[in-house]
Amino acid sequence: MANAALTLRCLGAASTVTGSKHLLEAEGKRILLDCGLFQGVKNLRELNWAALAVEPESIDAVVLSHAHLDHSGYLPRLVRDGFSGPIVCTEATAAVGEIILRDSAYLQERDAAFLNKHKASKHHPALPLYDSEDARRAIELFDTHPFGQEFSLPGEGPVLMFRRAGHILGAATVELAWHGRRIVFTGDLGRYDDPVMLDPDPVSAADYLLIESTYGDRLHDRADPADVLADVVAATVKRGGTVVVPAFAVGRAQTLLYYLWQLREAGRLPEVPVYLDSPMAINASDLLGTYRDDHRLAPEVYEWMCAMAVYTREAGQSMKISASTEPKIVISASGMATGGRILHHLKAFGPDPRNTIMVTGYQVPGTRGAAIAAGERYVRIYGEWVPINAEVANLAMLSAHADADELVRWAGGFQAPPRKVFVVHGEPQPADTLRTRLDREFGWQATVPRPNQLFDL
Repeated sequence: MANAALTLRCLGAASTVTGSKHLLEAEGKRILLDCGLFQGVKNLRELNWAALAVEPESIDAVVLSHAHLDHSGYLPRLVRDGFSGPIVCTEATAAVGEIILRDSAYLQERDAAFLNKHKASKHHPALPLYDSEDARRAIELFDTHPFGQEFSLPGEGPVLMFRRAGHILGAATVELAWHGRRIVFTGDLGRYDDPVMLDPDPVSAADYLLIESTYGDRLHDRADPADVLADVVAATVKRGGTVVVPAFAVGRAQTLLYYLWQLREAGRLPEVPVYLDSPMAINASDLLGTYRDDHRLAPEVYEWMCAMAVYTREAGQSMKISASTEPKIVISASGMATGGRILHHLKAFGPDPRNTIMVTGYQVPGTRGAAIAAGERYVRIYGEWVPINAEVANLAMLSAHADADELVRWAGGFQAPPRKVFVVHGEPQPADTLRTRLDREFGWQATVPRPNQLFDL
C-alpha cells in the first residue's frame, strides 16, 4: 500500500487567498482538506457557483483546519450537492463552525430575498448558494477529535492528528499519514506571543507540506496595538466622533475587546460606550468560557473584557447605534465589510470626517474593506455610492495571520526538509515571495500551485 498512487489537487486557495480546498486522492478514496468559500472580486465569487472538479458525493471525508468562512463556508453547498461523509475537525472548530455556517446561510437567504424584492438580479428568481437547512445538515456531519491524538478515518483512510495553529479558537494544523506519505497542512497559522491565542505548535517532519502565505511578503508593524488603539480612540472622541471597526466575528472581535479592556483598566480609554454589534461575535465570545484550554486568557480576564461591552443582538438596537451621534466605539461584523450590520454603520458614519473607520486585518482584494483600506473615497453599499470622509486607521498589527518572518519561524521547526512544499492561500506575489525565501533559507523545493493543478505525491 505504501506505493499506491497519491495525488494532490488544489481546487481553491491556489494563487489566491480564499476558497481553501485541497483534494487528496488514493486508491479510489478522496479526502478534501478544507472546504471554503471564494471571496473578494466578482470572478472569484462566481467560482462558488461553478461545479467542483469532482462530484461531491465521491468525496469520502472533509478535514477542516478551522472555521473561518474561506475555509469552511462551502460546506453547506457541498452537502446540498451530495456530500454525506464526516467533516473532521477539533471540538472548538465545530462549535465556531456552527455559528459561522448558520450566519452564512441566513445572509445567503436574506441577500436572495433582497434581490428578488427589488428585481435586482439577472436570475429570476435569485437563489441562495445554500440555505439554513443545508447548513444544519452540514453541522450534523461534524466529527470532532482532540488536539495531539492520532485517529484513523474508516475504510483504509489516513491516520490524522491535529496540532494547535493559533489563529482562532479550534484552529489546527493537519498531519495526515496515508500510503506511506506524511502530509502536513497549515490551514492558517497564528501569531507568536499573541495575547489571546496560543502559539502555533511546531512540526518536525513531513514528506509534503502545504503552507499558507497570506502575508508571505510582509511583516506586521511591531508597534504596541494598545498604544495605537488608544491614540486612535482618543483623537476620534476628541473631535466628537465614533470609531467604527469592521471586525471578524471570530478572533479579531475578541482581541479588540481584550485591548480595550486593558486600556480601560489602565485609565487610558475615554468613558464612551463600547458596542459589540454582532450576534455572531457575541456567540463566539461566549465560547471563550467553553474552550478554556484553547486560549491564554484567565477566566476572570475574558469575563471582565466581555462585560465591558454592550452586546446588541436585536436589529432595532443596531439601528439605534447607527442613529446616535454620541462618541462611541462600534465593533461589528464582517471584517472585510462584505455584509452584515457593519454596512449600515459604514453608511451612517463613513461620510462624517469626525469619525474613524478602523481596519484591523487582511482585506481580500475586491472587498469593501480593501477599498476603504486603500483610501477609496466612495464604496457601494446597498446600491448607493457612500462617500468615505471618515479617517481610516489601519491596525494591521492586529492581524491573526502569521507574517513572513513568523511563517519562516514555524517552518524552521522541521528537522528535515520536506520532499516538496506547496505554497497556498496567498495572492501571487506573497506566495512566490515565500516560495523563494523557503528555497533561499532552507533549500526547500517549493511551488505555487495553479488552480486545479494535479500533483503526484
